[in-house]
Amino acid sequence: MSHSVKSNRILLAPAPRLIADIFDSADLDELRTLGELSIIEPDPVTDMLFDEYASDVQIIIGQTDLPESRLKKASRLKAIFNVEGNFLPNVDYGYCFRNGIRILNVSPVFAEPVAEAALGMAIDLGRGITRSDRNFRKGTEEYGLAANRHAFSLFRQAVGFVGMGDLGRALLPLLRPFNCYVRAYDPWLPDEYIRTLGCEPVPLEEVLRQSRVIFVVAGITSENQGLLGAQQFASMQPDSAVVLVSRAAIVNFEAMLDSARSQHIRVATDVFPQEPLPANHPARENENVLLCAHQAGALDAAIRQIGKMVVADSKLIARGLPPMLCKSAQPETVELFRSKPVSKT
Repeated sequence: MSHSVKSNRILLAPAPRLIADIFDSADLDELRTLGELSIIEPDPVTDMLFDEYASDVQIIIGQTDLPESRLKKASRLKAIFNVEGNFLPNVDYGYCFRNGIRILNVSPVFAEPVAEAALGMAIDLGRGITRSDRNFRKGTEEYGLAANRHAFSLFRQAVGFVGMGDLGRALLPLLRPFNCYVRAYDPWLPDEYIRTLGCEPVPLEEVLRQSRVIFVVAGITSENQGLLGAQQFASMQPDSAVVLVSRAAIVNFEAMLDSARSQHIRVATDVFPQEPLPANHPARENENVLLCAHQAGALDAAIRQIGKMVVADSKLIARGLPPMLCKSAQPETVELFRSKPVSKT
C-alpha cells in the first residue's frame, strides 16, 4: 500500500466501536478538512499498517496499542483519542507526556445519560415503583398509604456523593428542584471546589452516616477498589438507598448484596463484577436490589455525540489550541485509573 505524504494525517481505527455508530458523514467530512483520513476497520492496527502511516500521522482516533516503539515512529503525533471512554494501559503515557502528545477520552459524553438514569433509580428506590410493579404481577399489591409504608421522598432529603467527577457534576443540577442537602467526598478535589458546587465537603464516613440517599459515582482507581465494604454498609442509616452507577469494583459487591438482603439498605446498580451477570448470581434473587443491565449511558444520542466531541477537539488541536470537550489524561493521576484493556475476544 502506498500513499502520498500530506501535511496532516488522521488515523481512524475505533474498534471495538464501529465508525458508523459514532461518526456520521458530516463528521467524517469535517475530519477530512484537517488532513488525509485513513480508516482501519474492523481489523486491528498491525505493526505493518502502523508503519505505513506513522511518519505523518498527527491524530489517532481509537484504542490502538501505542507502546514507545510505535510512538517513536510517529514523530508528528499531536493527539490520541480513546473513543470507548477509558484511559487504557496500552499507551505509553510517560512517553506522550514527555513529548507533548495529548491523550484524551470521551467519557464526559456519558455523564448526562448516566446521571438521568441514576436520578430515576434513586426515585424508584425511595418510592418503590419497581417493587409495586412486582407486587402487582404477583397479585400481592397494596393501595394508597398501605403501599407507601416504606417509601420516602427525595424532596429535602440528605444526599451523599462518593466521588464528584463528571458524573457527579451532571447529577447536581437534576437534584436542585428537590432542595436536597448534599454532602460529598472526593479526595482528588479541594474542599473549596466542592463548596462552589453547592455541596458540603466531608469525610467518607460522614457521607455514609448522614445520607439517606448515596450516589456512588467515583471512577475506579488503584486507591479505591473495594472502598465500600461490609463495615461501610453497616455504618449507613437503616433503610438508606445506595445508587451504584460508576464501577462495580469500588464496592465489595457481595457485602453490598448481603446488606440489602438483610434490609439494612436498598440498592440500585447499573454495574456488576461480571457482565453479563451469571444466570445463577444471587443479585437476581435479591428483592431489595434494583438491577439495570449497564445501560445507563448507552443511549444512541450519547454514542453519536462521541463523534461530535472528537471532531470539535481535533479542530482545536489542529489550530494549536487546547481541547475543550474530551477528558485529558493527567500525568499525576492517569496511572492510577484501573480501566481494563480492550478484550481481544
